[in-house]
Amino acid sequence: MSIKIVITDDHTILREGISLLLKSQVDIEIVGEASDGIEAVEKVRATHPDVLLLDIAMSRMNGLDTIELVRQVAPETQIIILSRYEKEAYVHQALKAGALGYVVKGAPSSELLEAIRAVAQGRFYLSSEVHDSVISTYLESTRESPLKNDAFNQLSDREKQVFNLLVQGNSSNQIGEILCISSKTVDKHRANLSKKIGIDNPVKMVQYAIRNGIIDPSFWED
Repeated sequence: MSIKIVITDDHTILREGISLLLKSQVDIEIVGEASDGIEAVEKVRATHPDVLLLDIAMSRMNGLDTIELVRQVAPETQIIILSRYEKEAYVHQALKAGALGYVVKGAPSSELLEAIRAVAQGRFYLSSEVHDSVISTYLESTRESPLKNDAFNQLSDREKQVFNLLVQGNSSNQIGEILCISSKTVDKHRANLSKKIGIDNPVKMVQYAIRNGIIDPSFWED
């Protein structure tokens, strides 16, 4: 099944270049293009793509503000920020807003393709030009104190195993193979743990896991 994607950038030449690159990939399907944040939200609402590629600096509505609206209209759509900015502040804001990917415009085209395939599976992808220190600083700034009497501690050992594998981008079938249980049993555990922690959206689960230091940040690194 192809990865459906919407491309958003206010520079026509760049957008057309990205389009040509993605059209050459057999596993990626472009379902829309937009020149600003408002148009991007409209395209996402109409097509519900797997991935939204989004610039930060755009007219009418910037990328960071667009993320919030996209999360409301299509929470299942994963977001990659494509930006010329490498500053920590932009990376932190993008991740905090809900983006799973951040690619610097000067990066090789192969990185963009890797990012698309990674976030389509619910995994983080940060450009190689974004230093490890940026990641560490972000995690330190968002991590809360150790969980005490939190809903997560109410999960059974098996539910915690399923949760950890889920936020690392594994499907129910993959989790079942790893844990040697059926996918139906995995789905039951997913339903139970979602009810206990009050979250059923995979992206929000990842954010919850990062905030609380539940998962190792190295899981998205190649």
